[in-house]
Amino acid sequence: MRRSSLSVLRWISLILIFVAVLLTGTQLVSFSRVRSSFPPGMIIAGVPVGGLTHQQAADRLLQAYSVPVELHYGDAVIHVNPATVGFELDLQGMLAAADLQRITQPFWTSYWDYLWNRLPTPTELPLRARISEERLRSYLKDEIAARYDQPPSPPLPIAGTVNFQRGDPGTTLDIERAVIQIEDALHSPTSRVIRLSFSSANPPRPTMQNLEILLRQIVDVSGFDGLTEIYLLDLQTSQELSFAYQRGESITPGIAFTSASLTKIPVMVSVYRRTPEPTLPMIVDMIELMIERSENDPADRLMQRVLDRNLGPLEMTEDLRALGFENTFMAGYFYPGAPLLRRFQTPANQRTDVNTNPDDYNQTTAIEMGMLMEDIYHCAENGGGSLVAVFPGAISREECQAMLDVLTRNRIGVLIQAGLPEGTRVSNKHGWTVGFEGYMKSLGDAGVVYSPGGHYVQVIFMHHPVQLIFDPVNRLVANLAHATYNYFNISSE
Repeated sequence: MRRSSLSVLRWISLILIFVAVLLTGTQLVSFSRVRSSFPPGMIIAGVPVGGLTHQQAADRLLQAYSVPVELHYGDAVIHVNPATVGFELDLQGMLAAADLQRITQPFWTSYWDYLWNRLPTPTELPLRARISEERLRSYLKDEIAARYDQPPSPPLPIAGTVNFQRGDPGTTLDIERAVIQIEDALHSPTSRVIRLSFSSANPPRPTMQNLEILLRQIVDVSGFDGLTEIYLLDLQTSQELSFAYQRGESITPGIAFTSASLTKIPVMVSVYRRTPEPTLPMIVDMIELMIERSENDPADRLMQRVLDRNLGPLEMTEDLRALGFENTFMAGYFYPGAPLLRRFQTPANQRTDVNTNPDDYNQTTAIEMGMLMEDIYHCAENGGGSLVAVFPGAISREECQAMLDVLTRNRIGVLIQAGLPEGTRVSNKHGWTVGFEGYMKSLGDAGVVYSPGGHYVQVIFMHHPVQLIFDPVNRLVANLAHATYNYFNISSE
């Protein structure tokens, strides 16, 4: 009985030992499998890799970070392969760091913790990657901006009017912001859709060439068959427009015209050059009569009193020569019967291709009159320009401003002034001539226009060999001035 009981107990013990060994072996196999993969809950670079082998984790990381980044630029959708912009994962570095977390204890200690279900809590590992910012910037510049930026379109002249059709705004990619946005997307396994930032580019001002086209169209539509010459100077950029036009044909600009009362502008310059400051009230009064009322007698008295009693006009002409003006002169006083002091031959009045029969007493060109107005403007604005350089210490900034102020008070409401919005400041002088037959044949207006979109000089001369009829010519000059004003102010309307 005792032997039998011992035998049974022995077998039971053996069976229990076998079962324990079997269970231990099974758990060892299971633990070995778990130990050969990443522990549950492990995250590398935002990607869960728990329970995966090295190769499986590497594949999953590559899959997550190889997804193209989706760019939205306006209506365009662009998919960018990360490798295209130089993005590379440091797989080996990240997996090695994960291994260090996975194998932190000796085998049997880890096995004992496994048996008691004491699983480790892994720490999330950050992304390790390289990106070529140079390649990214080049891609944005050469592939995105070059293809998808929308350049603004300039306004275009509307045929038959004094207006311009508005241009369309454009877009310009914000490359600096895009670099940050794309780098952030490349470093995320999930947020890989970007709406690119861009700036809006306003339409540029029309080109000077477009303005010239519009001005020529205005002359054509008016039906004027005489000669027109226009000079325009942008006082901000120093861009010039200079052309002469008759019956649809271009003529080389720089034509000699009778300057008439426009001559009073250089008279004023010469007077201020020779008078000390403060200017005597009597001189100021005569200048105002000469400019505001366009009276000839004050002009003669100013030249006689300040320049030279007998040769005042020639003294004024010498001042113009010193400034580099070879086509503008005055060869005699205004009063009837005044002697011709000298006969001037200039490049402009010696041309054989065009002839306006300019007065032997006073002549100019649109270009030179415009340049003189520019000189006065720059002298008044910043104390610079040719007047100050050629006559140092003789003409002050305050005197130049006084010249522009008196020209501003020359309010006649016709010609250039008639084409400008009410309240626009313009410092200008007009003039015209009447032939022996009693017909007006030449007309000119020159001034500085102060507009919200920029200050500019405009000079317009017109000539007809038979007769200039004032009303239609006045409307034509006003339309030319209006179109020019629109050119400078279309973006601010």
